[in-house]
Amino acid sequence: MDYSSAPRTTELISDLKLIPHPEGGYYAETDRQAVDVPSPYANGAPRSLATTIFYLLTADSPCSVIHMNKSVTMHVHHIGRAEYTLIAPSLEKGRPPTRQLLVGTGVWKMSRLLDVDLKGPHLERTGCLITEVVVPGFNWEDHKYLTLGELEELFVGEPGGCLNS
Repeated sequence: MDYSSAPRTTELISDLKLIPHPEGGYYAETDRQAVDVPSPYANGAPRSLATTIFYLLTADSPCSVIHMNKSVTMHVHHIGRAEYTLIAPSLEKGRPPTRQLLVGTGVWKMSRLLDVDLKGPHLERTGCLITEVVVPGFNWEDHKYLTLGELEELFVGEPGGCLNS
């Protein structure tokens, strides 16, 4: 991908008032609806109707960790490109590239910049900016990071997966 005309990631971080995200990359919450609703994914606990963030991967923070949100998350692409890894039962194989990606509840996900882009001449412009809309709204109590043991457990009994249970 040619990043020569893309904005510098330091400018995006400054202009969008992004801060480091605990899972990697940078983010800023841009909206949190004032109305609370009972979340079907958190035993009826009250959650904001929806939340929205900007999320940016950069050459200095090119990868998120594998994580899951209990709520449904819509990713809306703005600039750059990234590769997504989704781990879910019966997930569609071979999805075509898209500017929107709906990640349902109970799906482990991670994103990362492509290695080829991290070797390019315009690292100061290399990145991927998206918006995430979370419904019901994001709450850290509904967020989980995947441990190595949990990852291995997902593939017990699968061809090429872990043999020990």
